[in-house]
Amino acid sequence: MNDWDDFRLILSLSRAGTLRAAASDLGLTHTTVSRRLAMIENARGKLFDKHPEGYRVTPLGRALVGVASNMESLTHAGARYQKALDQELSGIVTLSLPEPVAQYLLLQDIFDLHEAFPQIDLTIEASSRFADLDRLEADIVVRGTKEPPDHLVGRRLFPNCVTYYAHRDYLVNTPREKLRWIAPTSDGMWPDWREASPYPDAPVALMIDDIVTRYQALANGLGLGRAACFMADPVPELVRLADDPPVPQQEFWVLTHPDLRETPRIRAVMEFITRAMKDKEDLVMGRLA
Repeated sequence: MNDWDDFRLILSLSRAGTLRAAASDLGLTHTTVSRRLAMIENARGKLFDKHPEGYRVTPLGRALVGVASNMESLTHAGARYQKALDQELSGIVTLSLPEPVAQYLLLQDIFDLHEAFPQIDLTIEASSRFADLDRLEADIVVRGTKEPPDHLVGRRLFPNCVTYYAHRDYLVNTPREKLRWIAPTSDGMWPDWREASPYPDAPVALMIDDIVTRYQALANGLGLGRAACFMADPVPELVRLADDPPVPQQEFWVLTHPDLRETPRIRAVMEFITRAMKDKEDLVMGRLA
């Protein structure tokens, strides 16, 4: 078995656990993956045992998964080296951002970056997922995190700060006993947020996992809530519920892979985005309310 596509299939199935998930990962049909797995096992031996919950690797499969993982790492390393050798201040750069940062903090700066470097083809990946820079899922990431991967390089900036808000009309028109919280599904780094709020007895009306949807509910006057200062403070209709300083959450980082740090177009985008973020430090930390 010398075909990298076969090794990719083995690796994907070992990670995904099901033929359907592996097919989605590989961009193939369920039938194609099943047929190719049968051909590989016919040539090499039993690689997976099928269980009700999915596929498990056999000892032989585990050995080939290790080979496939090494091949994948070398393939990605080769692609990074090839990109790093391109010394032109032009070409494609993929920037991965959380949706709130892309929409509410850096949207204008992204367009300003395009104006400053029209020769750079900037692609924005707006997602809550931390893009895998080793696999070239992105060239640069902006993320709030406590501990970024040790091998990545870049700049640590400042924490994302949050506090309590409500729409002015909601506070005026809602009796205190009718006030309700719009809450995240996880309390994150502020587990006692409701107890520390000005309305600790107000119940939670709705839990929403998506930050932007939760913010839109807050901005539309549907309840009390927490929000990032950079999202809520610029909106005059949203008022803070407490005089206490905002609570810092995870720190923002601008990161790239060390293989790409000296690539001119990637360095230019990193420096531009880092400056744009630093210009907004007071907004992010809630000092402009």
